[in-house]
Amino acid sequence: MQNMPGMSMPMPSKKPAAKRPAAKRPTPQRHPTARRTAPARHPPAKAGREPMENMPGIPGMSDGAAQSQMTGMDHRAMPMPGAPAQSGTMEGMDHSAMPGMEMPADQAGHDMSGMSSTEQTGTNLPAGNAPAPLPPMDHYADRQFPAGDMQQSRSSMMRESGGQSFNQVMFNLAEYQAHKGRDGYRWDGEAWFGGDVSRLTLKSEGEGAFREGVESAEIQALYSRAIGPYFNLQAGVRHDFEPGRPTTYAAVGFEGLAPYWFEVEGALFLSDKGDLLARLEGYYDQRITQRLVLQPRVELNLAAQDVPATRTGAGLSSAELGLRLRYEISRQFAPYIGVSYEAKTGQTARYARAEGEDPTRTSLVAGVRFWF
Repeated sequence: MQNMPGMSMPMPSKKPAAKRPAAKRPTPQRHPTARRTAPARHPPAKAGREPMENMPGIPGMSDGAAQSQMTGMDHRAMPMPGAPAQSGTMEGMDHSAMPGMEMPADQAGHDMSGMSSTEQTGTNLPAGNAPAPLPPMDHYADRQFPAGDMQQSRSSMMRESGGQSFNQVMFNLAEYQAHKGRDGYRWDGEAWFGGDVSRLTLKSEGEGAFREGVESAEIQALYSRAIGPYFNLQAGVRHDFEPGRPTTYAAVGFEGLAPYWFEVEGALFLSDKGDLLARLEGYYDQRITQRLVLQPRVELNLAAQDVPATRTGAGLSSAELGLRLRYEISRQFAPYIGVSYEAKTGQTARYARAEGEDPTRTSLVAGVRFWF
């Protein structure tokens, strides 16, 4: 092996161990040019290892040097004399890690087949924006069955695997509110029907006071279109029944799941009178246990101008902060208790004071969150 390029063998680090006296079998005489034949092997002292004195000699090296260099190597991976070469025995081995097997500088970074280990192939390719390859369209079953029948079968499979329509009705808030002066109620929910990409969505929210009727109520009909894995873009109409005269708005907005599992929703509303309103709300479900969930919630309402008909002032007209703790008897049904703080600001607060109302209100709430 010392005659191979780059395969310089180090000098033995210690005096070669003396060979075991072979008193019971004579040492065969070797011709200088003939290779020594392997003597009959005896049962090994340990499984998988052969005594060093039974290993065939290495040309160009003394027996003591060969024994010193082969000490500690796993001889089970070495082919035995007369055994056929096994494919893959030497492939994949890191020959640079073997003692005395230093690779020349011009061959560093190459494997035994000459291919560079740093060549960019497969998953090692750099990131890019090349279009994805087209899916194969040559279906093998079309060779055995009519193509029309197989196309119908594939359409049915895709529909059953996620292409069909779904629906859901969910009320995040349906609660009783106890606060100073008069008790009331509130609701906030939505329903949708459609597929993974396109849906028809209905939303409704409002509040009122017992024995005084509904103070505010609205309903929205929206077309919802998925613009990504977690967000939907929505557009449609909104109709307010209260307060004041009924008003219709054009609506455009979004809703989805933001990073860190925040449910967010935002929308702009343009009325048939030219009034521009905006709303932003969000909440987060913090699981304390598998059934006990704490939900902080915030809602902000804004207006581009004063709207005396609805007692709404320009700027940030109102804000609501809530904290609700619910217990999920099932995933679809969860009663809750909590606290809610509502405040009207700016001109909206002045409208409220003019009518004898307190612009701020803190309520203890109890309700149920459900969906089906």
